[in-house]
Amino acid sequence: MFDRYQAGEQAILVHLDFPDEDAREDLQEFEMLVSSAGIESLSVITGKRNTPHPKFYVGSGKADEIAEAVRLYDANVVLFNHSLSPSQEKNVEALCQCRVVDRTTLILDIFAQRARTHEGKLQVELAQLKHISTRLIRGWTHLERQKGGIGLRGPGETQLETDRRLLRERMVSIRKRLEKVERQRQQGRRARNRAEIPTVSLVGYTNAGKSTLFNHITKADVYAADQLFATLDPTLRKIEVEDVGRVILADTVGFIRHLPHDLVAAFKATLTETREAELLLHVVDIHDDRRSENIEQVEEVLAEIEADEVPQLIVCNKIDRLDDVEPRIDRDEHGLPIRVWLSAQAGVGIELLFQALAERLGKQIVKHCLKIPPSAGKFRGELYQLNCIAKEQYDEEGNCLVDVKLPAREWNRLIKQDKAVIEGFIEN
Repeated sequence: MFDRYQAGEQAILVHLDFPDEDAREDLQEFEMLVSSAGIESLSVITGKRNTPHPKFYVGSGKADEIAEAVRLYDANVVLFNHSLSPSQEKNVEALCQCRVVDRTTLILDIFAQRARTHEGKLQVELAQLKHISTRLIRGWTHLERQKGGIGLRGPGETQLETDRRLLRERMVSIRKRLEKVERQRQQGRRARNRAEIPTVSLVGYTNAGKSTLFNHITKADVYAADQLFATLDPTLRKIEVEDVGRVILADTVGFIRHLPHDLVAAFKATLTETREAELLLHVVDIHDDRRSENIEQVEEVLAEIEADEVPQLIVCNKIDRLDDVEPRIDRDEHGLPIRVWLSAQAGVGIELLFQALAERLGKQIVKHCLKIPPSAGKFRGELYQLNCIAKEQYDEEGNCLVDVKLPAREWNRLIKQDKAVIEGFIEN
């Protein structure tokens, strides 16, 4: 049912330039999408139009050129770097006598190939079902249409209605299962909120290096490759940040120009980790000539998922590909870190990122001198677990004298356990 392509598929690529900036797509990015899908590009046909043609999207002459290229190269699929209507797909297919796929379907197919977790597969399937529901009628052009009159209804109409009903039932089933997964995620978030563990979410344009940075920071083994949408399923890991303590770092799917709305809607549950994070690490491929446009596209998607109000720290990645650029932290007029320059691949500047995280996430730091009696060894052990003891010595009575330095939220959590006893340890 789905437009799924195996490696070795051979395609003719079609790309048009429009004067309207909002309708314009990037050819180089499209070629990377095609490569990421495992499809071989035989030829690229380009052209210019002011507006799409209602019948073929391209002009009739350009459509004939595409059909000729299909016959010449013996291609088995035509890929458009644009979103086509069902009728336009059908018309070009009839002319070229081969499968026609638009940009949206291609992205959906890449997502289907990359999904690994149960939730990710459900989300991709839901997006595919939404997309294919508008294109069902193409599959039944060989059957009779409704003719009207008693006893003259063609079998195609009945089959079409059956397929639509099955699609609706499947979509309802997937939504229910995704709601269950979302409830489980909410329980996890509530537990982290109770423990006051902040969440930091990695966001950025696809192939900006988020997963490579995530692996370097967390020592995780998340799949990372120099291709679009290498990461699809969200991954959460705990890290330790000085003066902050435990932090949850979330790696998320990359964004892209004109990301299909069905995908954004399907992945909203996953992207809740981004919307409810304390800080966004916006990873930017600083070597990319289109970095300014990529940043704008990420900001648009963040606004669409209602995460544009979350504070951001820009991570200028891949400085190893630039000349005379050293790792550094850029600060605003108040001295707050706003940009960190590093290379995740080379492992350069990672310590500066941790420094910036400590400054951006660090709340009020509490310092106390405690006098802990020998009977409170368990409390002393908990202080060691928090790694907050700066200095330790013993008096003549065997009491442990410790200087502690820890975030206010950790200290407040300790006080909640037994306020009277712990406050009795504080030396004036």
